[in-house]
Amino acid sequence: MMKSFLKSIVLLLTIFVFEACSGQKSAIDLEHAFLVDVRTPGEFAEGSVPGAVNIPVDEISQRLGEFKGKEQVVVFCRSGSRSSRAEGILTNNGIKNVVNGGTWQMVDELVKSKK
Repeated sequence: MMKSFLKSIVLLLTIFVFEACSGQKSAIDLEHAFLVDVRTPGEFAEGSVPGAVNIPVDEISQRLGEFKGKEQVVVFCRSGSRSSRAEGILTNNGIKNVVNGGTWQMVDELVKSKK
């Protein structure tokens, strides 16, 4: 019974995160977006969004200069957790128009659908 309950909670959380991130899709301007995969270099090497750069979330504070002057910044990761942290770091440091794209697969799907 506990396993079933936990599975239900995980499913509900997944739906909630997906719905929250789906609303962000309409806010993404792919023509002007700076796509940033905030996963580790190893994860990035296994696959990412075409045209994305890899700036791991733990390096963002030291690499803020790479974000300055961008019309829009879209951050994403494996689950949406690290991209949420990245969004907070960037906005707290004055970077404007930051969008948490959620998972890299969601952003990849969006990029492919706009071609």
